[in-house]
Amino acid sequence: MRKPDATTTKTARDQRLNVRASVQQQQLIRRAAEATDRTVTDFILGSALESAERVLADRKWFAASEEQWAEFQALLDAPLEPMPKLRQLLQRESPFAEAD
Repeated sequence: MRKPDATTTKTARDQRLNVRASVQQQQLIRRAAEATDRTVTDFILGSALESAERVLADRKWFAASEEQWAEFQALLDAPLEPMPKLRQLLQRESPFAEAD
């Protein structure tokens, strides 16, 4: 059994979101909602919430074994390899600098 999450839990809907879409986008969304036997609102909210959860989870949670964590820390602590092309680029005058 799937555990309830933000995309499946029924809550009071007291806020409105307005979205502009082209005719083609609206038709595609309607067809997809029908194909999944959901209302357009449920389809859009579900899709948006799943995407939002994925985006935020990618910035919040990291899973690593002890070995992976040790390797990650070693890479962070290791000295950088010389990058002469980057050094040369950073020493060039900016093309956006104002001439005196």
